[in-house]
Amino acid sequence: MAEAYIIDAVRTPRGVGKPGKGALSHLHPQHLAATVMKAIAERNNLDTGTVDDIIWSTSSQVGKQGGDLGRMAALAAGYNITASGTTLDRFCGGGITSVNLAAATVMSGMEDCVIAGGTEMMSFTAANAAAEANAGFPPRLMGSGNAALDALHPQSHQGICGDAIATIEGISREALDALALVSQQRADVAIKEGRFNKSVVPVLNEDGTVALDHEEFPRPETTAEGLASLKPAFAAMMDFDLGGGMTFRKQINRRYPDVDIKPVHHAGNSSGVVDGAAALLITSPTYAEKHGLKPRARIVAYANQGDDPTLMLNAPVPAAKKVLAKAGLTKEDIDVWEINEAFAVVAEKFIRDLDLDRAKVNINGGAMALGHPIGATGSILIGTALDELERSGGRYGLVTMCAAGGMAPAIIIERL
Repeated sequence: MAEAYIIDAVRTPRGVGKPGKGALSHLHPQHLAATVMKAIAERNNLDTGTVDDIIWSTSSQVGKQGGDLGRMAALAAGYNITASGTTLDRFCGGGITSVNLAAATVMSGMEDCVIAGGTEMMSFTAANAAAEANAGFPPRLMGSGNAALDALHPQSHQGICGDAIATIEGISREALDALALVSQQRADVAIKEGRFNKSVVPVLNEDGTVALDHEEFPRPETTAEGLASLKPAFAAMMDFDLGGGMTFRKQINRRYPDVDIKPVHHAGNSSGVVDGAAALLITSPTYAEKHGLKPRARIVAYANQGDDPTLMLNAPVPAAKKVLAKAGLTKEDIDVWEINEAFAVVAEKFIRDLDLDRAKVNINGGAMALGHPIGATGSILIGTALDELERSGGRYGLVTMCAAGGMAPAIIIERL
């Protein structure tokens, strides 16, 4: 089987995902995707007529984010019309899955050059959700819509799932706040030292002026005292009537009747709501050699894992174990770990369950400090891991993240 190389990885800075307030919120999602597609083509002198496919990730494929963003953004970026494109959804995990599928098509020998990545404009999805609520539509829940299936596999609100996991695992709010503070501190160091500079490309307005050229979300002034003062974000939602007497709390208690959920997550120890996009250039060795491209990494292995959809956030640990086994590696071989900080408990449980060296996990901060543009985050994290491997001289990086429905994709890359 052929190898799949990562030639390059680029991303936008992440803008605050609030309608009318974030620096990117006035732009079309297609514009963000086109920005990174254009950048990766220009940086690598890529003949886009040789691109076999574009595999893109967008979680909320509605309105402006619908209509196959992968293909339409490529056209907006000036790609040759022969470069096809598709768009997928694995909730939060789509940005890893787009890269994994790109690697699979190359490793199979069916394709030689694929662009992978993702986009999420959370400022748009927030505005869309508000518009639906004002129109009287019920909130979109994670249930399947099939009453019999939902009774077997009830799914609750992700934040409340995070609180439930922390309760079950006996992980305190103090521990979660401490991890959130470390995330902010590490992100601040990374930004000040320019560790993201190799991958970040500015986003321009339609008139050519700069819309955003730096991370907009981090709060380096964060303190332990400030985090401790924040009110839990999901406590008031636990007993919200979803209809028929069902609540988020009851959804969890149907499967875990003895769990008295303690609210511990808040805005400071949960992932930030942001806008962003990322792209990676994946090729075969033959293509790279023919076109004079120097690979930065090779994709060693990838895996997908499902877990309990009721708690929803626990699949990263088994996903990591699965991909390590596929690669024939152990946790001691991994120099850089990227586990998405959807909620602090996800990363904290991951570190504890695998007994990891904390100095190797989310070395440059995570989503609690930098934000989580749902469908793009996985692609961003792969690029972040690659940049860190090059900076530190490490060999292997492992990236994984929880996804709604109780899933987790994972990938291991090797620096070349």
